[in-house]
Amino acid sequence: MSEKMLAARFAEVVLPHLGDALSLARWLTGNAADAEDVVQEACLKAHAGMAGFAGGNSRAWLLTIVRNASYTWMARNRPRAVVAVGDLADLDDVSPPPDSDSDSPEAALIAKANSAAVEAAIARLPDVFRETLVLRDINGLSYREIAAMLGVPQGTVMSRLARARSLLMTDIGGAP
Repeated sequence: MSEKMLAARFAEVVLPHLGDALSLARWLTGNAADAEDVVQEACLKAHAGMAGFAGGNSRAWLLTIVRNASYTWMARNRPRAVVAVGDLADLDDVSPPPDSDSDSPEAALIAKANSAAVEAAIARLPDVFRETLVLRDINGLSYREIAAMLGVPQGTVMSRLARARSLLMTDIGGAP
């Protein structure tokens, strides 16, 4: 494959999904700076493997590379005892805008605090539950895509997702 064709294929397959890749890397690594390093590394790996991409779901393909790059990067750069809690600035990307002008500053502050509590609760989930929850509920991947990405049966994905949601609800004060 010529360099020009490779660049065009990369632009078609990888570039449309960079936002999702960065989002996943942020959730897995816990902060934006590390996530940018991981996505850069993942893009290099995707570029190197572009000739081997046989088609299909390019988003799932890229997110698989990002997931693997995240864990490789964290194994190299972080002691095992470090717990990632994320960047609160990321909440601005996922917080819905106020519905009307009648929303008070107090309501906006409460909504932001609620978002922070949810993000912190997600960050406290065990890795296998957090990644399954993020892949499904934030990145919108199907059970089949997540199962293929993680190398587990779909039933395991469903079980992990249910457990993650249950732990999340318990942690933020919902029903057990």
